[in-house]
Amino acid sequence: MTTFVDRVELHVAAGSGGHGCASVHREKFKPLGGPDGGNGGRGGDVILVVDQSVTTLLEYHHSPHRKATNGQPGAGDNRSGKDGQDLVLPVPDGTVVLDKQGNVLADLVGQGTTFIAGQGGRGGLGNAALASARRKAPGFALLGEPGEARDVVMELKTVADVALVGYPSAGKSSLISVLSAAKPKIADYPFTTLVPNLGVVTAGSTVYTIADVPGLIPGASQGRGLGLEFLRHVERCSVLVHVLDTATLESDRDPVTDLDVIEEELRQYGGLDDRPRIIVLNKIDIPDGQDLADMIRPDLEARGYRVFEASAIARTGLKELSFALAEIIAAARAAKPVEEATRIVIRPKAVDDTGFTVVQEEDGLFRVRGEKPERWVRQTDFSNDEAVGYLADRLNRLGVEDELMKAGARAGDGVAIGPEDNAVVFDWEPTMMAGAEMLGRRGEDHRLEAPRPAAQRRKDRDAERDEAQREYDEFDPF
Repeated sequence: MTTFVDRVELHVAAGSGGHGCASVHREKFKPLGGPDGGNGGRGGDVILVVDQSVTTLLEYHHSPHRKATNGQPGAGDNRSGKDGQDLVLPVPDGTVVLDKQGNVLADLVGQGTTFIAGQGGRGGLGNAALASARRKAPGFALLGEPGEARDVVMELKTVADVALVGYPSAGKSSLISVLSAAKPKIADYPFTTLVPNLGVVTAGSTVYTIADVPGLIPGASQGRGLGLEFLRHVERCSVLVHVLDTATLESDRDPVTDLDVIEEELRQYGGLDDRPRIIVLNKIDIPDGQDLADMIRPDLEARGYRVFEASAIARTGLKELSFALAEIIAAARAAKPVEEATRIVIRPKAVDDTGFTVVQEEDGLFRVRGEKPERWVRQTDFSNDEAVGYLADRLNRLGVEDELMKAGARAGDGVAIGPEDNAVVFDWEPTMMAGAEMLGRRGEDHRLEAPRPAAQRRKDRDAERDEAQREYDEFDPF
């Protein structure tokens, strides 16, 4: 059974916004009291948050589909819908978020670091919010926007100061078990370590983490063995420690050749040339191991490596090794730039930026792309003529009709708003009539302009009395 997963594909779907409500206030003796439809609630976001108590992506391997809740629709009496609840997903420290093409979206390092993987949709406005001096009683409301849905890839890169690398059964797990309080699985067969093991080491005043990376073999950078899966775990380390087995029982291997093979795999993987290296000649408690270490040590030091001899069984050479690593790590930490608070960068758009584009495609179709036009289309209820007329007014005020004319569009030409896979297509008519204009201006309710019956009767009686008085005055013989 899989107990450790460091790469998963996650399918996230944020919540959709609730629809706005189209409602008219009614009470006794006041049948048309004005619009009182509330706004729809915002859809919930899908948020990734670093939680250092989480060490694997196993949960998302078993449940890769995650969805936040939708916003509730608005209601009459100016009642807004409830916002959808955000879905917070804890991830391990060191998680990298990528899109399907491999582009890095976020590098989550540090407790509490967050990334919004899916943005919740906006709630639609109710007709009360759409009312104005010219549009006193809108008979429509805006729809809620759908939540963002996309697929992301999460990769876990272990956050450790030191990475132990080497062939399988070189003694890496034994070293980390005696250098720290970690309790990895230890056995005398290859590929005992199937997951990276982390341990904490204290050397004087320096505290650092050390990772035992699963054994590497030739071709690891191309996917052989477990190398490709776990080479990513050495990317964040400050120092690489080559653990060389001086007591190997394989006749075709020797420590120097092992070092050259592992270095070649690291070179092909890339991005690790600037990391300092330390050589640990392990298993010197075996007589043949000590003899071999004495033979190859001068050659390794001639290459410029710092070489340490150690034995996890006899617990020799460990103190010198731990303090040497602490010295390198302290220097690396001091060389790092001071972390500054995240700056909020505001990039205002140019004044002459229309916010949309109009392009004529090869088949003669005119396609409109832009944040505002596409959002307005998603929020329009096309079963309501008044809502369609409102959309046409907004597009006209934005300048879409002018740009269509400049692009050569004529009455009856096809116009699409939105991307190819999800666009609204219609035959363009300049200053189109949506049908609601037959009753008056768009968004107006002529019923509110009609006088109340009692007031009309008083006006009629007053008019009759005035007319009778005028006729009497004209008939007066005196």
